[in-house]
Amino acid sequence: MSRLFIVESPGKLKTLRKILGEGWLIEASVGHTTELAYDGPKRLGFEFKNGKIDTHYVARGDRGKQVLAKLKKAARGAEMVYLATDPDREGEAIAWHLVDQLGIKKFCRVAYTQITDAAVKKALANPLKLNISLIEAQRARQCLDKLVGFEVSPLLWNSTGGKSAGRVQSATLHLICERERERLNFKPENYWVLKSLYGQGFEAIYEPPQTVGQAAGTLAAPAAKPGEPVDEFESNKVRTEDEAKRIEKIARASPHMVEGTEQKVESRTAPAPLITSSLQQVAGAKFKFSPKHTMQVAQELYEGINGKGIITYMRTDAVTLSPEFIAETRAWLEKNAPEVLPPTAPSYRAKADAQGAHEAIRPTSVELTPERARSLLSPDQLKLYTLIWARAVASQCKPAKLSKSKISVRAADTLWVARGTVVLEPGYLEFWQNLETDKVLPTVAKGQPLALEDVKITARTTAPPPRYSEPRLVQLMERKGIGRPSTYASTISTLKDRDYVVLEQNVLAPTKLGMATDDALSKALPDLINTEFTATMEQALDTIAEGKLGWEKYLTEWNSSYLVPAVAKARELLVGVARVAAPDQARGSAKSGGGAGGFVGPTGELRERLDKATLKAQKNGAQPICPKAHGPMVLRLSKKDTFYWKCNFPECDSFGWYTDFSREKCPACEAPMEKVPSRKVTGGYFLKCARKSAHSEEVLFFKNKKTKDWEQAKGPKQPKGEIPSI
Repeated sequence: MSRLFIVESPGKLKTLRKILGEGWLIEASVGHTTELAYDGPKRLGFEFKNGKIDTHYVARGDRGKQVLAKLKKAARGAEMVYLATDPDREGEAIAWHLVDQLGIKKFCRVAYTQITDAAVKKALANPLKLNISLIEAQRARQCLDKLVGFEVSPLLWNSTGGKSAGRVQSATLHLICERERERLNFKPENYWVLKSLYGQGFEAIYEPPQTVGQAAGTLAAPAAKPGEPVDEFESNKVRTEDEAKRIEKIARASPHMVEGTEQKVESRTAPAPLITSSLQQVAGAKFKFSPKHTMQVAQELYEGINGKGIITYMRTDAVTLSPEFIAETRAWLEKNAPEVLPPTAPSYRAKADAQGAHEAIRPTSVELTPERARSLLSPDQLKLYTLIWARAVASQCKPAKLSKSKISVRAADTLWVARGTVVLEPGYLEFWQNLETDKVLPTVAKGQPLALEDVKITARTTAPPPRYSEPRLVQLMERKGIGRPSTYASTISTLKDRDYVVLEQNVLAPTKLGMATDDALSKALPDLINTEFTATMEQALDTIAEGKLGWEKYLTEWNSSYLVPAVAKARELLVGVARVAAPDQARGSAKSGGGAGGFVGPTGELRERLDKATLKAQKNGAQPICPKAHGPMVLRLSKKDTFYWKCNFPECDSFGWYTDFSREKCPACEAPMEKVPSRKVTGGYFLKCARKSAHSEEVLFFKNKKTKDWEQAKGPKQPKGEIPSI
């Protein structure tokens, strides 16, 4: 009998077959195989009962059924099943569901963070039990997300027309919309920057006098958002052109003398190894990779190149490295760059809420340098691997030593300052360059007169705070504590898929629908979009994962004390909120525009047809309710210019064809006649009696080209409509 080894991703199979060899059957679950059912009182798949939560799981669609059937067959003939799903709470839950769905008795859990011969065999030699606390944290996360989605999303369907709300999704959307409001409310102001150029080979920037608050004649620069660069030479600007010219006149008419010099040596420690968020940020800034693309490429490197994984697990917020890798890297540095090897290995402190089960993202072997890996990798793989390798090696190097100098120049009552930085010892900069190019200042003495060559005035305008790029948003999500490494990229993708945001020139702009949805949630459910509130929920899930909080107790109390009363109040507050059309509610050109980055929705005939059809259905009480999600279905236009009903809940696949009725009545039974679209007939549609039970055969009418009258079809050959009615 063989041993069955189950992983999540099919991409790992080739590498693992090479590592494990004969006697092993290796299969993939292809992610989650089960999901909460669409049943129960609110179609949640779970129910609150006396402080407990009854859950009902089913196979995840047809794919889930097929995968489970294949794995069940494989498990029957296996002497032992090794559950090697990903080493996180989602992976732990997948393993737990497989045990239940496959009915296996002899199994063990194996976990590793790199797919190498040594790591996999070490995991097999040290089998684990399923971590119940991690499983409960995932169950809580899954129920929490579905509860929020199913309770709050219908409020948006019936108000703004928003597609969905979510625990992490809505808080992230709020960050984007808040930045957009800052931009819309921003009032640009002109300012002037003055620069003096000296014959000694350097230039200095005019520094206005500092007073409490704001000095007369200066304009304080807008405070930068954390993590955004600020030009230290422009911390204060000259407010008016007249003032700038007055200062220029003084500078040109007065002697310039060195008032003082400063010089100090600073150490700049190496940045920590990459984690999920910083990898996405760096790849986005350097290569314009989206978070989603970054994670796809990282997955390829993790799963294996030529039968071996070359990086560790890429969904992590831990900055630690294994003792083995540190020792290997120090040995490599001693051989290849001894001048940057520190006496002891540097250490890094993780943030308080980091999940410490993993290492940072690093190469599985420091010996595989980017140069040696070049022939093995695609261009994007090489770019990402180079970042990971260089950052990991740099983290084990000496600090960089910098000489920072400052020259203060006095001309009458004006002060001019020059600043420079020189690298004395590169240290980690040999592998990771994150400092600006050196700016060398000449050696001058206090009291030394300077030869003024020119004074330049540059007119500028204050700029609104920038929109977030995808990497910058990931950084903000991490700092605010919303989401986790496994959800950053998918959350941003969800916002784009829901038509809440659009990527414009590599930054995220909210659409009109996104702004309207955030406005509605800000009014009706302010806690749900509050990042601190969302971060508290994430912390609760972490506490459950540590075994310090019961998942059923937490979710029951959260639902009864917050969600139930909040949704009831929100339902009242959202009455009368205007509906906003989403870009995909009809076909046609959708282009971005407007101050909020909103879409100009479909216009002209398509838009008019959709609006009229929607109003007609609502007026006649013909707007159907989704049989799964129990929410109102909305009209969409197919590629063939025909209407169909689609459930407004994005995760639901329910749909039905739209039925329009003619003014004509069936001559046999006086029932309404349905319009059935068809390009093959005059007028673009034919008529069919809606009361099928009254006739042995379908009663069809077609418009006569000559008389323009409706005539009943005769004979067995009758054209069929392209879209059936429901």
